[in-house]
Amino acid sequence: MDYLRFLWRCTCLAFEGDWRYYLWMGVLTVISLLGLNAYAKQIVHGLVTTGMSDQVSWGVYIANFTFLVGVAAAAVMLVIPVYIYKNEELEDLVIFGELLAVAAILMCLAFVTVDLGRPDRFWHLIPGVGKFNFPGSMLSWDVIVLNGYLLLNVHICGHLLYSRYQGKHPTKWFYIPFVFIGMVWAISIHTVTAFLYVGLGGRPFWNSAIVGPRFIASAFTAGPALIILALRVIRKVTDYHIPDRALLTLRGIVQVSMLINVFLLFNEIFKEFYTDSLHVASSKYLFFGLHGFHGLNPWIWTAIGCNLTSMVILLLPVSRGVRFLDVACVLAIVGIWIEKGMGLVIPAFIPTPLGEIVEYTPTLNETLVCFGIWAFGLMCYTVFLKMSVPILQGRLLKANEPLPDSPDSDVQLREFLKPRGPSVPHVESTHH
Repeated sequence: MDYLRFLWRCTCLAFEGDWRYYLWMGVLTVISLLGLNAYAKQIVHGLVTTGMSDQVSWGVYIANFTFLVGVAAAAVMLVIPVYIYKNEELEDLVIFGELLAVAAILMCLAFVTVDLGRPDRFWHLIPGVGKFNFPGSMLSWDVIVLNGYLLLNVHICGHLLYSRYQGKHPTKWFYIPFVFIGMVWAISIHTVTAFLYVGLGGRPFWNSAIVGPRFIASAFTAGPALIILALRVIRKVTDYHIPDRALLTLRGIVQVSMLINVFLLFNEIFKEFYTDSLHVASSKYLFFGLHGFHGLNPWIWTAIGCNLTSMVILLLPVSRGVRFLDVACVLAIVGIWIEKGMGLVIPAFIPTPLGEIVEYTPTLNETLVCFGIWAFGLMCYTVFLKMSVPILQGRLLKANEPLPDSPDSDVQLREFLKPRGPSVPHVESTHH
């Protein structure tokens, strides 16, 4: 009963907020509904409503999926400093990172679903009912690692928050083993995703051993960058204390990971163009165009520009100031989304094994579906934060709940669920 009461209190929190909260959730709801309507059209008319074709069978749906798997995996970059190096400043912030991982995995599953021509046949992947083809199929491995990682993060976050709600210390044997399993699992989810690409022998553009390391490096750049922006918003709209030192720790992770990511990218470029083999056609199309077709050139050069600019800002002392740090994080996220999405997925299909060049451009309907899924994911993460911040602050505890039979219980309930704004303005220092 206590756990059900805890869930009920958390549900109540999701519906409490000021005008900014309702406006934000209202906008996300509208975008989600537009995306749902677009997906309904896709269900009726088929994948012809997208820009995909027989020649280019993966598009922006799989691009988003690939990026978000990396975001989910990046939660481990908060877990490692806390549970390996005993960094107590990041202890509560681990929950924010793991909740982001949960929201990212939910979006991953949504993007895979909308990419299926017949989503009603997903049961073919269920072991015992359909043919799971495990362990020979990399897709079956991906299903296992993604859903397993989702369950791990839900279990860890749920136990930590429920223990805090009860005013007790978490039961170590009940969650610590899963934390260490999750560390390995986080690396595995993006490694398996990389293997999905590398294992397709008919696409030489993906047949490189460096794809896996690039995926990990880019994930550990974009994921912590998103967490930094989320923490900045939390610090802005609530009175939850997030120390500058925590942001600077994450900045260091983004800084090093971006350097490695850019280094690996230029290694890949050198390998493709210096050898000048027959398989360089996809890379030529991506970077310079091929036989008059230049559809992806603006995308990849925008990504390289964003990544290099972000790297330079992160290397300069000005990135210790939160405003420059925000700019660097946004550029890193945009650059890596393009690099791992449009810059990785699409070029492998151009030209086809028969030499055809069929360009891909996302349609309006396809774009609306993507926006709808992103809005759904942001709604989930917002609700998760709305539930967890009061628990971590000590405002939502079993000990300070109003008694159910008290005549003033409704008044007391509304009072302690009332959102708090920043009590003291934060001074944004430019030096550590």
